[in-house]
Parts: sequence; structure tokens; C-alpha cells
Amino acid sequence: MKYLVVIISLAFTSFGFSQEVKKTMTSKILTSAICGDCEERIEGSLNYMKGIVFAELDLDTKVVTVKYKTKKVSLKEVKKAITEIGYDADDMKANAKALNALPSCCKPNGKSCPPKKKN
Repeated sequence: MKYLVVIISLAFTSFGFSQEVKKTMTSKILTSAICGDCEERIEGSLNYMKGIVFAELDLDTKVVTVKYKTKKVSLKEVKKAITEIGYDADDMKANAKALNALPSCCKPNGKSCPPKKKN
């Protein structure tokens, strides 16, 4: 009887440990992106970042959708990367130095952006 209780206990314990954290997550982050250049800059940087599966910015909503590997990168690190490019990421403000380095059309209240080139 003791052995049966031990075996049942081990079975429940191992079942609890087998519950795995999701390997990938998809998150939506509100940015301060304005134009097609912003889109290329954000997507280009994030899509080459270790742990990012894909990043896609919707300019109409200014929301970047990011799918990432949770064992390689955290949501906080993704947001930090966006701020280091010069854009706000949800409640995190853009890095001031990076923001100043952006073209004037990509800065908040900047001049109008040139039309996006068609491929």
C-alpha cells in the first residue's frame, strides 16, 4: 500500500513538472512609428534580433506584432530594443539619443514623410 501511494505521488509530481512554458509568444506593442521608413527600421531591426520569429508593424494602428521565442528573449527585451531604435514601446519611452538621430519625418510632430517607394 505504501508503494502505491509513493507511485501515485510521483506520477502527480512528474505531471506537474511536465507542464511546459510556451516556447513562443505573440505580443502586440504600441509604438510611436509614423511612416514607412519607421516601419522598415523597426521590422528590420527586430527581425534580425536573436529569438524573434517575426515582427510586423501596422502603420494604421502603430502596433507592432512580434512573435518571439520565450527562452531566447523576453517581452521587456523586445520593448527595450524598440526604444533603442528611437521609438516608444507601450509605456517605455524612446531612447533620447536614438530619437534625435531619426530623420525629422520619423520624429513626433516631424515634417511630412516622403511617399513610400513601391517595389
